Amino acid sequence: QVQLVESGGGSVQAGGSLRLSCVAPRSIYSHNCLGWFRQVPGKKREGLAAIFTAPGDGRTVYADSVKGRFTVSQDSAKNTVYLQMNRLKPEDTATYYCAADPDDTPLAGLYKYWGQGTQVTVSS
Repeated sequence: QVQLVESGGGSVQAGGSLRLSCVAPRSIYSHNCLGWFRQVPGKKREGLAAIFTAPGDGRTVYADSVKGRFTVSQDSAKNTVYLQMNRLKPEDTATYYCAADPDDTPLAGLYKYWGQGTQVTVSS
């Protein structure tokens, strides 16, 4: 069973920052696309950002809602993608998930592999 492991969630005050990490198995990380999503109970899952991990690629995709505040990056030596979240707002409170190997466009949410999620809580 493929495991994506997220970490870095927590509680922060509005205006603060957090960096989420997602470690993937090498076989999944390489030459792929990994994305970040979030979900609030009772609401639809929201695509935030994605990155293409093939060597020399590194293209990124962002949802308009987080462009300029969130940054997706990678460390290929560690099979890890990151989501740097700045100027956090209370409405960013959600469970954040990473995913790998999309069956559709990067922010559509149709991925083969998902992590267990990490909670982010932003207080006002």
